[in-house]
Amino acid sequence: MLRTTGRVSGQDRRVVLEVVAYDPDSRAWTVASGFGAGADWYRNLGAHPKTVLQFGNRHHAVTARFLSAEDGAEIMADYGARRPRTARRLCAFMGLPSDGSASALRRAGRAIPFVRLESDPPRPFV
Repeated sequence: MLRTTGRVSGQDRRVVLEVVAYDPDSRAWTVASGFGAGADWYRNLGAHPKTVLQFGNRHHAVTARFLSAEDGAEIMADYGARRPRTARRLCAFMGLPSDGSASALRRAGRAIPFVRLESDPPRPFV
């Protein structure tokens, strides 16, 4: 679950997202905006990139980094290899043609906005 701050209202917002990639070494989560760049949570992150991610029962301070279309292509190809049915469903939901091939998934990945939520360094207790 991702917490965001409303870009207009300033109010606390929460959204549940599917993690498409996780890097345990850097503690970074990658999520996709199935509703495109117009999704409220995506636009809220653009205005307030520092936020909190709840993963399981743990909370992590994170900073959002918006990924390039080429990064998205590689992420989607990898995701499709690991979770082919879910990747095809995501493409269908977004109206993107995909036969499940790596090249079709890369094309879809270029059209899907991806965000990497990078863990902030831990703060020392005072």
